[in-house]
Amino acid sequence: MNAPVQTPLLSIAIVPKTPDDRQKLGRGLAWLMSEDPTIAIKGDTVSGEIVVFGLGEQHLEIIIDRLKREFDVSAAVGRPQVAYKETVTLEADGEMKYARRVDGRSHYGHVKLTVHPGAPGSGIVFENAILHGAIPQSFIDPIEDGIRERLSRGIAAGYPIDDVRVVIGDGSYHDVDSSDVAFRTAAALALEQALKRARPVLLQPMMRVEVNAPREHLAAIVGDLTGRSARIDSGEEREGAVVVTARAPFAELFGYATALRARTFGRGAYTMRFDGYEPFEPPDEAGGDRDSLVRAPLGHPPTRNVSSIALPEPTDDDDLGSDNPIARS
Repeated sequence: MNAPVQTPLLSIAIVPKTPDDRQKLGRGLAWLMSEDPTIAIKGDTVSGEIVVFGLGEQHLEIIIDRLKREFDVSAAVGRPQVAYKETVTLEADGEMKYARRVDGRSHYGHVKLTVHPGAPGSGIVFENAILHGAIPQSFIDPIEDGIRERLSRGIAAGYPIDDVRVVIGDGSYHDVDSSDVAFRTAAALALEQALKRARPVLLQPMMRVEVNAPREHLAAIVGDLTGRSARIDSGEEREGAVVVTARAPFAELFGYATALRARTFGRGAYTMRFDGYEPFEPPDEAGGDRDSLVRAPLGHPPTRNVSSIALPEPTDDDDLGSDNPIARS
């Protein structure tokens, strides 16, 4: 059985400096993707940049280093960006009748659809519920193509839409004027109408973090994680060390390896794994009378056969507790 492909969580933009570099970049990425199925790419024909998706900071650093070292690619590299997604929270209908004359030919397509929120991790589900031949079967594939293309560009902030179910329920066609282009366009416009009504939200990737360090650094670890919007799930003693588990937004964990080394004088270690997406409201849009989109993460029980310890309360200042050696220096 093949192992599931991990979710790309971070992206970086690469702009080749010359046409020759663009060719070398294409060959290099093709080679790297054949070795590593977790790498994904997306091209922008307008800006000429290539967006490369990876699992994290170190993964992207390795990709960029190999492109320069092994394939001699010279390019401008942007800052890493978190791979946010979008979804919807309400069921909503959309309908579009596309009737246009293009290049001397009439085009007609009419689509009625409903978008439903999907379960986390369900992906994109397309259903054809058309009865009595309202739309011929030959136009169903173009309709699905239009829907999937529109879902690749979000409605809230332009990020891909995921975990939705789209049901085609009705429509109409013309014996002469109906075309693949008309139905693909009608489907995309009907979906956009429905998405705007379905209360779209942003989704941020969440990480499960486990930190292992000497007990005297407990306050520093908890304070730092809390400052990164983490929810502390447990703290346990294992063989003289303390193990803290938490769930945190991936965007808040940039540079965590360096921060942990500084706070524990190189004696701390951690593991991090993807733990699903969670709706959230960006800080500059939060507040007011809008309902919060933040969903409390599920807690995880402590590991069995280990002693549980009391976690210190996080502090509001930067010293992370009086027992932090950094604060005393």
